[in-house]
Amino acid sequence: MTTLSTHVLSTATGSPAAGLEITLKRIEPHPKDLGVFITNADGRVSEKLLSDQDALPGVYEITFHAGDYLNGLGLELPEYPFLDVIPIRFGISENAHYHVPLLLSPYGFSTYRGS
Repeated sequence: MTTLSTHVLSTATGSPAAGLEITLKRIEPHPKDLGVFITNADGRVSEKLLSDQDALPGVYEITFHAGDYLNGLGLELPEYPFLDVIPIRFGISENAHYHVPLLLSPYGFSTYRGS
């Protein structure tokens, strides 16, 4: 069974990124919007990101709406923030667990395939 999770950590605050909006969609095959999610106090999404019927091999995009989150921290940011919306495209090729974490600051981010 294929599963998907994410975790967002703010390197600007040294804590989980609670209240950050995330959207998920399948790009191919059969494009589909799969949901809008909000991270919890631990920087994770409490709900299941992919239903069993939506967990197909293919290309997906998880989008982190970082600008709204970073603005909400009360940090001094420019009128047009360097990071606003961060889309990450990734492939699902096998029945396995996929974890797409995000380390976030106002001027940089990193991701990897976690466990």
